[in-house]
Amino acid sequence: MATTEVFMSNRQYTDEFKAEAVKQVTERGFRVADVAQRLGVSTHSLYEWLRKAKSAANADGAEAALLPTAKDSAEVRRLKAEIKRLTEERDILKNVRCQGLSICIGRTQTHI
Repeated sequence: MATTEVFMSNRQYTDEFKAEAVKQVTERGFRVADVAQRLGVSTHSLYEWLRKAKSAANADGAEAALLPTAKDSAEVRRLKAEIKRLTEERDILKNVRCQGLSICIGRTQTHI
């Protein structure tokens, strides 16, 4: 029977490290388990940092309502992808429209 050893860690993390870890979850929308694994911290520690950040924001009053949620982050990613797609479509349409004109804004074309 294999046993798994669990070590209690007394590591101390800086406030900046904790804040960046919390931002990855709250602003960028990453899962707690993924962030904890990448950073080498326990999920318990990260959840504790999130709880403290939320309670600090609640103590600040109106700022708590301004904290982005994972849903907000997903919406931002979706909107950025849509902007990229629309920009590409616009550029394609600009090029198609310029092909039939003898003068295009910003450059000239000649007909043969």
